[in-house]
Amino acid sequence: MSKAIEERGFQPRFYRDWMKTKGQHSGRVAVCETDLQIITDLPFDYDDCRAAVESFRSDIITYIRKDNRFLTSLEPVKVSSSAAPLVKRMASAGRRAGVGPMASVAGAIAEAVGRRLLDKGCREAVVENGGDVFLAGKAAKRVGIFAGKGLPCWRDLAINVAPREMPLGICTSSGAFGHSFSFGRADSVVILSPDAALADAAATAVCNRVSSAEDMRGALSFGRSIPGVSGIIIIVGDKLASWGKVEFISR
Repeated sequence: MSKAIEERGFQPRFYRDWMKTKGQHSGRVAVCETDLQIITDLPFDYDDCRAAVESFRSDIITYIRKDNRFLTSLEPVKVSSSAAPLVKRMASAGRRAGVGPMASVAGAIAEAVGRRLLDKGCREAVVENGGDVFLAGKAAKRVGIFAGKGLPCWRDLAINVAPREMPLGICTSSGAFGHSFSFGRADSVVILSPDAALADAAATAVCNRVSSAEDMRGALSFGRSIPGVSGIIIIVGDKLASWGKVEFISR
């Protein structure tokens, strides 16, 4: 990593210490607010990944300059037919989840980079972007669930992702920690979807509906109604609710 990147002020992401990379290739690609941890089965071209991230970010910024609602809206935004593919995917994810398109940005970029790695010949690719993850591969993956340092009852919680479920997006929203804006108070909402942009947007939408443990049932029902969502986990204090293709294991 270059000194210039380290001086940009990126925050340490302690959960990356949990990511197992034995026998694999890993690296960090950071451009402004986008901070990726990449794990692959084959060596990957860091410069190519960085250029891809810069291109994806440029597409988003260019569209925002044309329509600032894409950046600021908390509700779905219709985009022009000439918009870049990533911008269209974000708008689609926001529309399906009922939130603004920027709620999907981390998952969208993670998946775009992950699919680029697959196109370049990688068979296994994990791209983590601020806790939002794109997974692809032929071997099962164990994914830890973080619900805050003040909740030791969930410290060893993880899910198993079978090869048949991948490629898969696993994205998290919280009203208790992290940098993402949320109207809710859930400690952790985790959404699984083959579309990582949708998983990211849906995590925000579901988290927005949880102010207390009493809201978990209704939020779970809402999440199930979003087309493309395959699994949901909601944690509030010592309470957990889940639905869909979620296989819990110990970390």
